[in-house]
Amino acid sequence: MRILLTNDDGIHAPGLTVLEAIAARLSDDVWICAPAEEQSGAGHSLTLHHPVRLRQHGEKRFSVTGTPTDSVNLALRKLFEDRKPDLVLSGVNAGENLGDDITYSGTISAAMEAALAGIPAIGLSQAMRDNGFGFGAAEEWGAKVLAPLIDVQMAKRTLVNVNFPPLPANGVKGIRVVRQGFHDYARGSLAEGTDPRGRKYYWFGLQDAEHTLDHGTDLEAVEDGYIAVTPLQLDLTHHSAISSLAERFVA
Repeated sequence: MRILLTNDDGIHAPGLTVLEAIAARLSDDVWICAPAEEQSGAGHSLTLHHPVRLRQHGEKRFSVTGTPTDSVNLALRKLFEDRKPDLVLSGVNAGENLGDDITYSGTISAAMEAALAGIPAIGLSQAMRDNGFGFGAAEEWGAKVLAPLIDVQMAKRTLVNVNFPPLPANGVKGIRVVRQGFHDYARGSLAEGTDPRGRKYYWFGLQDAEHTLDHGTDLEAVEDGYIAVTPLQLDLTHHSAISSLAERFVA
């Protein structure tokens, strides 16, 4: 099995090293193509207004001067012209990607890009919460979570989002397959300051972000000490509204 690894924390991120170790337990044909620098919060953005560069760091190891989406897109076009990867893994992100945060996430967006290309894709994130446990849960449980998933025949334009709880490996209670939750829209902190030239600036933060722990969600699962596995789809159509909206345009 050929596996492509990517992330949004950059080619030198500790979480990518963790993902390499996980992938090595699944295959001996592992490639890396990740952003040259951190791209957290980049979402599913594609660089269009300036060129991007592909740099090789070793055998099967590359970086791209762009976004996570750029990294997957360029890898599929230039590194795998003969044979595409069988699986794309994105992560392990330093911090959770839960609820509607997935719409901002470069980690998940890289997996989305692979899914759009028809390649099975999984995003992996490790909740931290400043507790000192680091990537321990992901290191121990990563291959255990992935092994059943890689044998699943996923529908087109779908992917899987995996989040590890902020616990030591032996504190993880198990795995739950759950739906996406949603945050309350008081979206974290906003710091205001003045730069050396006397001009105001604003800096978005994630502190104090509120979320609703509805039953059966990724937010609840991680809060309860479980690994959250959430299938996602790229079809954003609200199908049940099509008929009622169409009636508005009937002459």
